[in-house]
Amino acid sequence: MAFTFLHTADLHLDAPLRAVALRDPELAAEIGVASRTAFSRIVDLCLAEAVAFLVIAGDLWDGTYSSTKTPRFLKQELLRLEAAGIGCYILRGNHDALARQTGELEAPANTTVFGARPSTVELSIDGQPVALHGLSFREPHAPESLLPRYPAPKPGAFNLGLMHTSLNGSPGHDPYAPCSLAELEAHGYDYWALGHIHRRFVHRGRATVVMPGTPQGRDIGEAGAASVTLVQVGDDGAVTLEERSVAPLRFDRLALDCTGIADWSDLLAHLDRALRAAAEAPRAEDHLVLRPVLTGATPLAWRIARDRDRLTEEARALSAGRRLWIDKLELRLSEEGAELPGAALPEDLVRLVQEDLPEDPALNAALLAATQELARDLPPEARDLLGQDEAAMAALCRSLLAEGTPLILAELAAEASD
Repeated sequence: MAFTFLHTADLHLDAPLRAVALRDPELAAEIGVASRTAFSRIVDLCLAEAVAFLVIAGDLWDGTYSSTKTPRFLKQELLRLEAAGIGCYILRGNHDALARQTGELEAPANTTVFGARPSTVELSIDGQPVALHGLSFREPHAPESLLPRYPAPKPGAFNLGLMHTSLNGSPGHDPYAPCSLAELEAHGYDYWALGHIHRRFVHRGRATVVMPGTPQGRDIGEAGAASVTLVQVGDDGAVTLEERSVAPLRFDRLALDCTGIADWSDLLAHLDRALRAAAEAPRAEDHLVLRPVLTGATPLAWRIARDRDRLTEEARALSAGRRLWIDKLELRLSEEGAELPGAALPEDLVRLVQEDLPEDPALNAALLAATQELARDLPPEARDLLGQDEAAMAALCRSLLAEGTPLILAELAAEASD
């Protein structure tokens, strides 16, 4: 008998999105409840689609970040599912392995929180046997594969495995319960409901393997559409997948080619048109947080770098009333065709700053080391602002270096003119 379920992961309830909130108090209220709003919409979607159950593959919580009201909020949402006869199956990942909220949650009868020992829940959905297998993290780190501990598939049932994993991992990422797609397929389950990586990933083979991504992005590093996965299992066991958006808030970059623009008023008009188009474009989310990325060769490059703060405020003024907010400006401009104030800089120096320095391994390593040292000096609740892992931190360093290049040239030009 056909049935439907909803798969999500990495909600990080109450995780602080402070980087934007600190810049725009008006948006702070929306950001503060974005993850909760997303979860309420997940429950709404479960009810609207009359799913058989909801699976949450880890990181429902975000470590110690939580209001004392969160367990009560979650229980109220789970009770909405229970009233509709919809089950909920929750796995604990690296961020909520030790979260006190899990212990404080008085789970309704419809909710199962998998423990640190492998277990299986067997269901019968209109006569169709379904087996859900899960194993939560006992500690925040799981450097070894958990797959060998998962139970064997139940014969004749639709077997679904919940796992929080980095899969094969990627450079710069710490391994979390690493395993390969081939190993997951060989285990014999029909569907693997994964969590941990915040980008959607789907593999269709002997098993359907889905990483749904986070349903609500937390910063510009998680730009673009976010979604949950609605899964329909047919009478013949065939699996159909559908992305659904539940996010109230979307982060995105806005490319703005400034090539040839030589007048500040023309630049503002160009920016205004781009912001208007972004605001009017169809989207599922209620609010949009944009980071305009200015590119191209323009005589204004030096002035834009010098007056970035002024241009940022003007961009925010232009966005007012359009249900979008400006995060900050990212500059990738060149000075081709521009006259720097004062004496011209040597071409070799410009090439060194623009091309050689960003690619210098020693400089990138030094920047990463300095950023890691800074992170250690920050309060624990602020450290994620610099990246949640080494790869994210390295990407931040590269981005800041790219943004700082025009400022370096501007300072050098100013000194030369003096």
